[in-house]
Amino acid sequence: MPSMPLSLFHPLIAEWFQAQVGQPTDVQGQAWPAIQSGGDVLIAAPTGSGKTFAAFLSCIDHLFKQALARELDDHTQVLYVSPLKALSNDIQKNLQQPLVEIGQAALSAGLLMPELRVLVRTGDTPMAERQQMLKRPPHILVTTPESLYILLTAEKSRRLLQTVRTVIVDEIHAVVPNKRGAHLALSLERLEALTLTKPQRIGLSATQRPIETVARFLVGNRTSSTVFDSALSTQHSALPPCTIIDVGHKREMDLAVEVPKDELSAVATNAIWADIYDRVAELVRQHRSTLVFVNTRRLAERVSHFLEERLRDLGADVVAAHHGSLSRQIRLSAEERLKSGKTRVVVATASLELGIDIGAVDLVCQIGSPRAIATCLQRVGRAGHWIKAIPKGRLFAMTRDDLLECAALMRAIRTGVLDRIAVPPAPLDILAQQLVAAAATQTWEEDDLFDLCRRADPYRALTRSDFDQVLRMLADGIATNRGRGLAYLFHDRINRRIKGRRGARLAAITSGGAIPDTANYAVVAEPEGTVVGSVD
Repeated sequence: MPSMPLSLFHPLIAEWFQAQVGQPTDVQGQAWPAIQSGGDVLIAAPTGSGKTFAAFLSCIDHLFKQALARELDDHTQVLYVSPLKALSNDIQKNLQQPLVEIGQAALSAGLLMPELRVLVRTGDTPMAERQQMLKRPPHILVTTPESLYILLTAEKSRRLLQTVRTVIVDEIHAVVPNKRGAHLALSLERLEALTLTKPQRIGLSATQRPIETVARFLVGNRTSSTVFDSALSTQHSALPPCTIIDVGHKREMDLAVEVPKDELSAVATNAIWADIYDRVAELVRQHRSTLVFVNTRRLAERVSHFLEERLRDLGADVVAAHHGSLSRQIRLSAEERLKSGKTRVVVATASLELGIDIGAVDLVCQIGSPRAIATCLQRVGRAGHWIKAIPKGRLFAMTRDDLLECAALMRAIRTGVLDRIAVPPAPLDILAQQLVAAAATQTWEEDDLFDLCRRADPYRALTRSDFDQVLRMLADGIATNRGRGLAYLFHDRINRRIKGRRGARLAAITSGGAIPDTANYAVVAEPEGTVVGSVD
């Protein structure tokens, strides 16, 4: 018999879950009824608590029931947004297997149903796949904030999004405190204005404080909500209009600070570095798989080099580096080798901090202070990244300042203190991008566009004066040596209407986003012609 939370699903889905996954976790048991009710939901829980299935299983169940009733059309109903392209690809792979198994179970039960399709649309998606996606839309579309912005702006792809019923924003805490978050918040409001019905929003987050800030970001500038806080066992009202499932971050951890033999000073000496390399290599030998985090790409290359020197006797490719300047092929190879056990240790920056599936990591080492409590929890949580596992982490202090910060982090984690998250208020450069993109797709009434922007949480306090000044700049252009240029909008001040000029759509698509451009040079290994990565 399915457990009480699983009774919400079709019996075949419930049986599959029990056979392949087991019993629901606490977060899943709380989240499923809230999601099934149709309201917006924010799920805040530690790494490895089952958040992804908490969000997706209800969506799969809804699609499955539609398929059995022969009501499933070739339309996109679920939109999954992840801040990392790698995480998007990972989610697609992890969804394909359950969908295949559920389809096989249905066939064994004598139920005929069409295939439930999942596709990824990011900057890495080949053009042929993008065109095919428009002809036959997937039921579940996996994308990034930047690609969502492009899909909302490009003429043909807008039709793909009109039928979206559910939006899942994963690792939402990674974008809330920066301009990428402001950009995404405006995209979510543009999506809601485009869709035939208001999509349900589901946010997945590491535990943050105050969690209500993340909830407001998720749902936008609206009112009233309920919080289910298993740590406090209380309900609160007068909050953002969504259900908040907050199971707390106090997960049992094996966490300690390691100090080198030599006395620490203001800077790390060569002797201290050598001692830390030796100790990390010793820990690598004691564990099946280890993930070492550092704070810069340069340091990732340096640490991986010196660890490789110390671990040569274990065989070739036992050490790998992983950071954003390496090519996608090299990063994927490092992830797969770690997952398969061929590589014993990967030295990474924040590129492996979020929930990419890299298999069962036994130990996480952090060289230097991670600088933030949430970052420390996220990184250490990559070890034991499965339900009921105990993450194991070691923090290596390089200097006296590092030691103080690591000690403070340890105390904060043990007492349940978290960093306070803050949303950047109304960044006007992001507003300008989204105004051009919105006006390029249709003619807007001034007041309607202003109201849409104010519904996005970072812009809840946007003044009409600031809005009008940005609008005026985009309509009048900017004075240059060659005359006035960069005028992207027509602004009818009599009828108070706005629409894009010729070239506005192309400018919005090619110049949008909040990730800064970098002048990088490709690094190619000759004579093989292998792209290694890029350098500034």
